[in-house]
Amino acid sequence: MTSWSDRPICAFDLETTGPDPTDARIVSACIAVVDAHHFESRTWLLDPEVPIPQGASDVHGISTEYARAHGQDYATGYGEIREALHDAWTRDHAVVAFNASYDLTVMHTEGLRLGLTELVTGIVVDPYVIDRETDRYRKGRRTLGAVCEHYGIALEDAHEAEADAIAAAHLARTLAQEYPNLRALDIMTHQAGWHAERQRDFADYLVRQGRDASDVNGEWPIRGLAHFRIA
Repeated sequence: MTSWSDRPICAFDLETTGPDPTDARIVSACIAVVDAHHFESRTWLLDPEVPIPQGASDVHGISTEYARAHGQDYATGYGEIREALHDAWTRDHAVVAFNASYDLTVMHTEGLRLGLTELVTGIVVDPYVIDRETDRYRKGRRTLGAVCEHYGIALEDAHEAEADAIAAAHLARTLAQEYPNLRALDIMTHQAGWHAERQRDFADYLVRQGRDASDVNGEWPIRGLAHFRIA
């Protein structure tokens, strides 16, 4: 295959216990193979083994009680999700995730917590990073719902793992059509560079405002513990 855009898509999304990917636990997940001739989706509901904060439940609709009653054993479910991702990369799929550095960092840090090796990725396509680069000056929010609306992509049941994953897959295809020059890029290298530049600019902005920039991280697609060093 000569371009990432010609690869089959494996869409990926997590719903979790919180916004910090270095300590959030997985509540639900979806991995879906989406192409012109085939659609296959698998979802997981896990018991995160910790209380789900009300703020997180308000977003994805899954309560602590529900996850404990109906969720799968956490380590087993995590292993199945990770195996499905590994299998997708082994088959030369492009794993598409909106704001991928969040979801993949959760997968990485939770794997380490469970005693596994670090997560090693294949091709990752992040419509969030690509949209921010290709349409830099568009005003408004860059949430999955807002970006889908901008490109005319239907998103029902936002913050439900399968709906979000499939919407991200459609976004990836749409962006490749809207901006054909993307198809020839080394997409991993370019996304990493675009993300780092945007985060560096954001950190500089915070410093100019006299605000703390210590938690701004420019690593993609997996965040490490290193942050930008601000003079």
